[in-house]
Amino acid sequence: MTSHIPSKLIERHRAGQEHFVSDVDETGLGAVDAVADESAPASMWGEAWKTLRKRPLFWISLTIIILAITLALFPGLFTSLDPRFCELNNSLADPAPGHPFGYDKQGCDIYSRVIYGARASVSVGIVTTVMVVLIGGTIGAAAGYLGGWLDSLLSRITDIFFAIPLLLAAIVFMQMFKDNRNVAMVITVLSLFGWTQIARITRGSVMSTKNEEYVTAARATGASRWRILTSHILPNAAAPIIVYATVALGTFIVAEASLSFMGIGLPPSVVSWGNDISAAQHVLRTKPMVLFYPAIALAITVLSFIMMGDVVREALDPKAKKK
Repeated sequence: MTSHIPSKLIERHRAGQEHFVSDVDETGLGAVDAVADESAPASMWGEAWKTLRKRPLFWISLTIIILAITLALFPGLFTSLDPRFCELNNSLADPAPGHPFGYDKQGCDIYSRVIYGARASVSVGIVTTVMVVLIGGTIGAAAGYLGGWLDSLLSRITDIFFAIPLLLAAIVFMQMFKDNRNVAMVITVLSLFGWTQIARITRGSVMSTKNEEYVTAARATGASRWRILTSHILPNAAAPIIVYATVALGTFIVAEASLSFMGIGLPPSVVSWGNDISAAQHVLRTKPMVLFYPAIALAITVLSFIMMGDVVREALDPKAKKK
């Protein structure tokens, strides 16, 4: 048996066989397998952003949402016409230079009304969503974190409101206050009956998060309940709340349009997509494009929020990703 192996070359003089052994690598396996750990670990939102920025659907929906918000805030950037200036001589007139969508039955420019209609419709959706998240999030977080009799009480109250259909309740209340109809009234009614789903989602998310190890560690260090809830539980329980709120925003825009279409939402003096769709239903057979333009603006805006909710859900919840 050979006790020493040459470092360069070993030749075994067997018929048709030659074995070569290279020099011993002086680099240790520990250095080869070492991974740099100086960088901070990626957060849940950081990983979600890496996924979102690769999705074309995210950029498409984000572009439409930004455009809708810009229309609501700065309609003057897109048209210089007054949406309330109408001439009966132009009633149902065809498109003309400077008036690409033509005129409605009252002789108003449809293009300017579509642009300015975004203000009421989008503002109702955004403000209602904020109010719903505040109301439902507070109730759900308190019920899920504190538990006990308070959880039972708040859950039963939520069940009572949950059993009332949103649109039906809005119709009844708007009829009761039909003499005081305005944007604030629509937001109040939709917020009053639209918070229940957010409350349920927040309660479940908080209950699943409050038993995590980092919450136990924070409790062991003497952190107060308020600090644990706001600094540790809610930031890690916010993903499903944000996803639902994004989709619900489109739902509230549709709810406002539905109420206005039935004549019990915003007053006719307010320019909104719902009011324009309602006014155009009488000429649907003769001039369908009068209804088409505000309807397509409403549909595209709502669809953008639904698509945004879907892509955000897939980014934040790996189990929900499509195979």
